[in-house]
Amino acid sequence: MFVKMLGAQFLPYLAQGSSCVLMLWIALSAAHVVEKNNNEAAPAATDVNLVLVNKCCEKFEIHVNNICQQVNQTDYFQPMFTSYGGEQNQDVAHFKFVIGVPNCGSKQMWPVLHYPGSYDKLVLLADGKLRHYTNTENEEDEQRGEQSDYDEELAEAKKPRFYDYEQGQYCLDKHEQSLFAHICLAKKENTWSDGNFLLRKILNPIFHIIALICLLIIAIIYFILPTLSRDLVGNIVTTIAMCLMVSQAADLVCIFTDFTHHVSFIVADIILCFSLLAAFFWLNSFGYYIWKTFRSRNVFLRVTDGRKYCYYSAYAWGCTGTMAGLAVFAHFFLDADSYKKENMRGEQQTIGWLGICIFFAPIACTIIINIFFYVTTRKLINRRTVYGRIAHKLKANFIMFTLMLLVMSFAWLFLTMSWMQLDGLVYAHIIVNAFQAPLLLYICVLRQRHVTFLLKKSCCYNEPPSANDWGDEMHYMNGNDY
Repeated sequence: MFVKMLGAQFLPYLAQGSSCVLMLWIALSAAHVVEKNNNEAAPAATDVNLVLVNKCCEKFEIHVNNICQQVNQTDYFQPMFTSYGGEQNQDVAHFKFVIGVPNCGSKQMWPVLHYPGSYDKLVLLADGKLRHYTNTENEEDEQRGEQSDYDEELAEAKKPRFYDYEQGQYCLDKHEQSLFAHICLAKKENTWSDGNFLLRKILNPIFHIIALICLLIIAIIYFILPTLSRDLVGNIVTTIAMCLMVSQAADLVCIFTDFTHHVSFIVADIILCFSLLAAFFWLNSFGYYIWKTFRSRNVFLRVTDGRKYCYYSAYAWGCTGTMAGLAVFAHFFLDADSYKKENMRGEQQTIGWLGICIFFAPIACTIIINIFFYVTTRKLINRRTVYGRIAHKLKANFIMFTLMLLVMSFAWLFLTMSWMQLDGLVYAHIIVNAFQAPLLLYICVLRQRHVTFLLKKSCCYNEPPSANDWGDEMHYMNGNDY
């Protein structure tokens, strides 16, 4: 009863208070909507005059030694705008920093440093574009666009050139007392009359395709003929050809630098070095087999050499995998970042000098060891006075090993020198690499009368090669093809 009396007395006040609260809530909501609309409309009116400036580092950082370093507020980067006519210190009321390096896509990202006396100059235009001047020797001539008139050609050569980069194609930042920028280089128009473009981008891929075809022919011939496929020398030659095919394919991938966002060049370089290292370890196994066979008293050969091939495989692939693992570990964890960035394809890093040394130093060692095998085996051959068929075949294998060592060593030497990025050495490597696979085809197939004899027996005469366990040196005893 008491509760009902209290409710009857306070109910009119509660109803009046709730109506006031409701009216207050409606007023606040309307004010919030009006304020929100005003706030949304304000940027729309000022976005037209807002200038976007692409900055490489954060607002409180500057670019020092290829890293973003935090600085005090007094050292913050303050952009200075310039008009298209060359008037500096243009008043830009509203500008906004866009943080991050540009996404160049298929274009190459290039660093530019502007300091007093440099041939490069960076100018931030009033609309947010970045103008990059080159060949700027005279500040006044650059601003007026006038040059000395000694000679028309000389004036044209000395005239500063510039290119304007839109937002998203550059990032600008302070670098101590100078300016630094990452720019997306415009694509160079390549012409067929350009000798550098013709040799690097047209002839070089054609040479690689020819090399792949020649190496594939060697691998197929030594793989499909039963006599050669069961022979240890035939298996070694097939493996070397396959390794060189992989290296040629990886190098072919590295040629096309215009599609940098589709290709990982560091993976291609690792595959190239790995396959090339494996080819030289297999060549070293070939030399050791020839050297050991000539030193042994029993030189009678059976074709079934599967167990020996397993032993040589453990040596070649084990050493290759170990050295490749060390090289990759050294590149990612031991090599300095500055050395990694010395070899760049587009905006991607490739394998550094430390990784290259670990990959290629074992190749140099195998070449020296193979030279030792050649010298000692040559002395053993000169001491012999009587030759049988098997010894004659071993001598033919020794000559094939010697020629393969010579060709592969020269190709590796020019490949090593081409990493110095000198045009003459690169051109020499392209030419030498073009002759490597055809020479190996001649050495391993065309020059070997034994191989051409088997090809004639299997292809021309419709007679399959011998499938017996003793090989063709017993089956074709009177063939006189060894």
